[in-house]
Amino acid sequence: MKFISWNIDSLNAALTGVSARAELSRQVLDTIIGHDPEVIALQETKLPSSGPTKKHLSILDEMFPNYKIVWNSSVEPARKGYSGTMFLYKKHLGATAFFPTLDAPGTIDYEGRIITLEFDDFYLTQVYTPNAGEDLNRLEERQIWDMKYADYLAKLDKEKYVIAAGDFNVAHKEIDLAHPDNNRRSAGFTDEERQGFTNLLEKGFTDTFRYIHGDITGMYTWWAQRARTSKINNSGWRIDYWLVSDRIADRVKKSEMIDSGPRQDHTPILLEIDL
Repeated sequence: MKFISWNIDSLNAALTGVSARAELSRQVLDTIIGHDPEVIALQETKLPSSGPTKKHLSILDEMFPNYKIVWNSSVEPARKGYSGTMFLYKKHLGATAFFPTLDAPGTIDYEGRIITLEFDDFYLTQVYTPNAGEDLNRLEERQIWDMKYADYLAKLDKEKYVIAAGDFNVAHKEIDLAHPDNNRRSAGFTDEERQGFTNLLEKGFTDTFRYIHGDITGMYTWWAQRARTSKINNSGWRIDYWLVSDRIADRVKKSEMIDSGPRQDHTPILLEIDL
């Protein structure tokens, strides 16, 4: 089976925008369609609390005619048009969708950050992990989230094996970003966040990219938009992941980035696994 995950940074912009960046986003969507994956996971959809509009659904149905759609949007008391996740999965796949909450601090549980699909033999879940913030003002909440999310995946893993995707907002090791020495206390590369990811893996999960590619360097999933040359210079971070239960790691055939051309921010990531 083939799965693709992408932090799209506004589904509305990608579907209806007229800017040059919106056109680049649509080109990435076309690339994803070309791979013909069984499931597509999207993060940071930034949709209204009511979900996609009729116009959005019409466009999605035209672009993805063979897919069912489920979404989880940010609702009050969280900010509107913030965060959000979406799954598109092929109609012939029998799946049940869940929208779990973790008893997380603040408004995190209201921000549409997790969707889980249950299949006969496995769970496929995606996450948009809270960012610790430029001033690390959300780091304490993030640490609590990391613990609760790791416990959630471990609970799923006791029932069926787990495949987990998404923007985890952490570069786990020094080889997962271009300039580790300059980012020691930057959001996404604090000791606390890195340890949280280590704790997650130690509960029985495999980082599929490292499983396939070992300690390869210079391979990233995100380049800052604020720095115009970040992608040209490959000053990136690897913060998007496909994780699987340790016991099915040997079934992974591919785990890699999909070329998103000149578009900065996140690039899609692909997992091929023999299920």
